[in-house]
Amino acid sequence: MTPATRWTVRLRLTLLYGGLVLGTGALLLCVTYVLADHVLPFVKVEPPVQPDLGGAITRPAMPVTGLQNGPARQRAEDLRQFLTASVLALALMTFVSAGLGWVVAGRVLRPLRTIITTTREISARNLHERLAAQGPDDEIKDLADTIDGLLGRLEAAFQAQRAFVANASHELRTPLTFERSLLEIALADPGAGVQDLRAVCERALAGNQEQERLIEALLTLARSQRGLDRLHDVDLAEAASTALGSAREEAARRGLRVEVELGAACAPGDPTLVQRLAANLVDNAVRHNMAGGWVRVWTGLDGGRPALRVSNSGPVIPADQVDALFEPFHKPAADRTGRGSGLGLSIVAAIATAHDAQLDTWPRAEGGLQVRVRFRPA
Repeated sequence: MTPATRWTVRLRLTLLYGGLVLGTGALLLCVTYVLADHVLPFVKVEPPVQPDLGGAITRPAMPVTGLQNGPARQRAEDLRQFLTASVLALALMTFVSAGLGWVVAGRVLRPLRTIITTTREISARNLHERLAAQGPDDEIKDLADTIDGLLGRLEAAFQAQRAFVANASHELRTPLTFERSLLEIALADPGAGVQDLRAVCERALAGNQEQERLIEALLTLARSQRGLDRLHDVDLAEAASTALGSAREEAARRGLRVEVELGAACAPGDPTLVQRLAANLVDNAVRHNMAGGWVRVWTGLDGGRPALRVSNSGPVIPADQVDALFEPFHKPAADRTGRGSGLGLSIVAAIATAHDAQLDTWPRAEGGLQVRVRFRPA
């Protein structure tokens, strides 16, 4: 069916209006005809009175059939004319109602056509545009507002993607540029010895390891945002214990006191991702701390849900900057030149979302941060 003859909403509404008028009109006509058939009187013809010779009045038999059939024939003709006129009136009203239905449907659907046209013209280059529908607060305006909300989310997602790509490119390009400079300087020095070249290779290898960690973090983030294929029972206490084992050396070097309370807590999830979530939280608590500070790790049931809670001392974090900590490549001002890619907490947020877990964060008034992740019950 071509676009010109396809069953559009306007055409379907027009046919619906016309069909409703035709159906109700036909029903009304039938009822009216039945009523008229019962209301019109049946004329009974009496024979003429004739006196007999004795003075008595007698009524002869009705020999004249035409006198009886005349009124009945007239009554039938009246009903026929009434039915014909009613059918013609019904046909005319059906035609008129279809035309009016076409006009009314066009006016009602005009805002919808405007929405369709405007939405088709919006692309990735002008996602900032909105429908901004005016008029009564009806279903069409609700549809326009819903599309505006969707466009807003798409615009935010595109902007976040562009920022992510730009930040990832910067994070990957910086160590590559540094390694290239090291190698070029070493090769340009004709008097460089074995020890000098070895030192350059070691520094390049360290930079390569940083790139490897960054790429692994990017892959973990992408995997978390994709969602989970299968769920397994994950012991949060075991995941936290493993994370603490990897961070104890760094905590001891910084002089941090580690307090541990690992209660039974089993949650459905991906063991690798949950382990990464715990490791990132512990690593973040150790790294963004102060000399002689502390780190607390707790697992157990919180409100009937298995939970992991990591708290730490450290610098004061303004409440309005807490959400920014979970953005990719965000680094506190004091850690701009330090070790880390700025993906740790963003990976935590992505893993929590993938597990349908509740992530809560509170900045401590004395300094530091408390992060709680509550998983669904197993």
